Amino acid sequence: MIEEGHEVGNHTMSHPSMPSLSSEKIEEEILSLSNELYGKFGVSTRLLRPPKGEYNEKVLKTAADISHRCILWSFAYKDWLTDEQKGAEYAYNSVMPNLHNGAVLLLHAVSADNAAALDRIIKDAVNA
Repeated sequence: MIEEGHEVGNHTMSHPSMPSLSSEKIEEEILSLSNELYGKFGVSTRLLRPPKGEYNEKVLKTAADISHRCILWSFAYKDWLTDEQKGAEYAYNSVMPNLHNGAVLLLHAVSADNAAALDRIIKDAVNA
């Protein structure tokens, strides 16, 4: 992804509920992952998607204080349950009606359906 020029965002080191943490722990969660990425690939993160979409003013401020901008999704569906997959066509039909300029899709890598549909989703989104 990095070699292709994609930006890799931060999702924290241990996936905690961020609003329940102190500012210091929030910073630690963000920076530990960013530092790990830098150590392995020479790039740091600047975007953060808080786990489960849970955030508050403290999370936003703490992230901003360490030069991270919080980004959330505009579309998500329950795709992370691997024993409830419904097929690539279902994934495609769930995603496509929700595309719009500026859309941010939350698709989980554990979904075989998403993996099977992603090439078609990307091509059709580009050509839409």
